[in-house]
Amino acid sequence: MLEGVVTWAEIDLDAISDNVKAYRRHVGAEVEVIAVVKANAYGHGAMPVARAALQAGARRLAAHRAIEGIELRRGGIEAPILIMGYTPPDGAELVAEWNLTPSVITFEFAQALSERAAALGKGVPVHVKVDTGMNRYGLLPSEVVAFLDTLRRLPGIVIEGLFTHLATADWDDSTYVRQQLDEFNALLRSIQQTGIHIPLVHAANSAAAMRYPEAHFNAVRPGVALYGMQPSAEWNPPFEIHPALTLKSKVSRVRSLKPGAGVGYGRSYVAQAELPAALIPVGYGDGYHRALSNRGAVLVHGRRAPIIGRVSMDQIVVDLSGIEGVRQDDEAVLVGSQGGERISAEEVAALEETINYEVTTSLLPRVARVYRQGGEVVEIASIAQG
Repeated sequence: MLEGVVTWAEIDLDAISDNVKAYRRHVGAEVEVIAVVKANAYGHGAMPVARAALQAGARRLAAHRAIEGIELRRGGIEAPILIMGYTPPDGAELVAEWNLTPSVITFEFAQALSERAAALGKGVPVHVKVDTGMNRYGLLPSEVVAFLDTLRRLPGIVIEGLFTHLATADWDDSTYVRQQLDEFNALLRSIQQTGIHIPLVHAANSAAAMRYPEAHFNAVRPGVALYGMQPSAEWNPPFEIHPALTLKSKVSRVRSLKPGAGVGYGRSYVAQAELPAALIPVGYGDGYHRALSNRGAVLVHGRRAPIIGRVSMDQIVVDLSGIEGVRQDDEAVLVGSQGGERISAEEVAALEETINYEVTTSLLPRVARVYRQGGEVVEIASIAQG
């Protein structure tokens, strides 16, 4: 299947599909699901995930940068693609020519986009981002009405959407979420009084779409939960989600370490007694973080094998004590299930003192992606396969 490949991620497209359908049931038929596939679909692979999400009923896709949207278009995706982040004025031509839907918060970009739309003889749909409390990208609520009035006077600009982002939707405490929603709703009332019609309004990420029906408006933007990763450490999802990614490698060597043997750079682990150890070809050059040195574990023969020594760029060493019969080329699971054991992205993130998003988005291109659907391999994306 993957000749010469030693470390790969298997992506279950049925899990992606099931998670999209779960969101559709949860929010109801009147609310669109916008599948967020930014950052190479959180490391899962933008093209296969986008196709699976759309086939499962997502109406639109969302990325962060124009280059991500162009990649999807080049792959044959025809659905609307929202670009949620900043595009400079010199990117207006690309946005218009590739039929992307940009977020717009500056007159300079809006004017450049208008000029390009006029030259192409087409209208370009845009969404306006509102900063209700993240203090990052977006217009302040007090700036929005005047900006919308400017936009509607620009030829070729079609005001399609208005959106915001909720800073603490993953918290159990809802105070700040409700404060942001109050501010957003007040803005919507002000816009309504001007007579400006905005077809699509959205605010809810994975967590907010699960917990706050009042944040659904007429579209939601699930991201991390589409991949079966937990959107919160403080509460459980109201419906089942299925992890889509399993990170695998192969045992490349099995040997016995003598007492006093140091493992890896800096001898951060020294064997106190004789023990069996396996070398596994994965490291921070694959996106498997160095923070897991002497802390993480992998699954071999359905048992946990602790990492000993430092994670290097290309390899780790694990302790096989109590695990019998391990041989070269046996499968090792770094994220996912094997036998009755499981190592979740959330567990790995806790050891790294980060979040589950970073565990999967860190996976680099030399980690091959193997896509399964209906139990069969349907696509392979790897450097080795070309």
